[in-house]
Amino acid sequence: MTIIGESGRQIGPLTDAEAVELLGADGADLEDLCARADALRRDLVGDTLTFVVNRNLDTERVGAGTDESRERVRALVAEAAGLGATEICMQGPLPAGAPRDGYLDLVRTITGAAPGIHLHAFRPAEVADAAGRLGVTPREFLRRAREAGLGSVPGTGAKILDDDVRTRLAGGPDLPVSAWVDLITTAHEVGLTSTATMVFGHVETPAQQVAHLRLLAAIAERTGGFTEFIAMPFVPPPGAALPAEPRPTVRETRAVIAVARIMLAGRINHLQAPWPKVGTSDAITLLRGGADDLGGLLLDGDLDPSAGQEQGLSLTRADVDKIAAELGRPARQRTTRYGLT
Repeated sequence: MTIIGESGRQIGPLTDAEAVELLGADGADLEDLCARADALRRDLVGDTLTFVVNRNLDTERVGAGTDESRERVRALVAEAAGLGATEICMQGPLPAGAPRDGYLDLVRTITGAAPGIHLHAFRPAEVADAAGRLGVTPREFLRRAREAGLGSVPGTGAKILDDDVRTRLAGGPDLPVSAWVDLITTAHEVGLTSTATMVFGHVETPAQQVAHLRLLAAIAERTGGFTEFIAMPFVPPPGAALPAEPRPTVRETRAVIAVARIMLAGRINHLQAPWPKVGTSDAITLLRGGADDLGGLLLDGDLDPSAGQEQGLSLTRADVDKIAAELGRPARQRTTRYGLT
């Protein structure tokens, strides 16, 4: 099956059946798939390895909305900016007792602490929560948040965009696919960009992975609002019963990245290698098989490293340069929207 021409360009549509077959590729077939995906990556975005310097904050840990918590947030943001961060990434619900306008208060506090810093915050579930707290529509909340300084929203919480899968993973009702799609497209429509994600390797089938990618591609065609795609291997929560064989495997992860590169080409052209989930060694492998971006450095800082959800997981510019050298590619810092810093 020839999918990619010599220049790396897609020469024909990939059917769902073909995509499912490719997700099962192994051995020489997998190496061929990854090589073709990497050729397409080179054709679409070139050889530069990009990364963003950012700092994670957990909304629940910093969003109390008191004078003390606001001062703490200002100090954390100022420290991150001083260390070179151009982005603050914030996810999670507000803590109990936070004010009704707590999400907007955080936007104002963060953007006021370091003018020009990009705030990437509020998953679809948090957008719905924020709107409900204020008694307004999600569109109105997103409009207000953008006016207050919000730059983009994380497209996380997507998991697999299939209601049965989402219910099984949550152990009960979850945000319906239709609501997730509506909230993300509304964010795009009010002028915010977002990431696109998929958490894979749990209870879903390859066909459901393909349907997920198809839906993301359709949203991208309609709104143009996705900046990048991030495929994240499922990590079981602490205490969960583990399968006899680890899942997802490196083989599966490589196949997902390569198939995503092919299916999303021309719609979402930046694919991230999720180094916090797979480690830097496997991230390098993914960057040789269709991915082009390393994502964020996830600075901890010294004031309060525990204010972020991924404390202890960070890279330095020297780490990035080492990865780029191993790949034989130049490295370049980018903005959240892939502009030059």
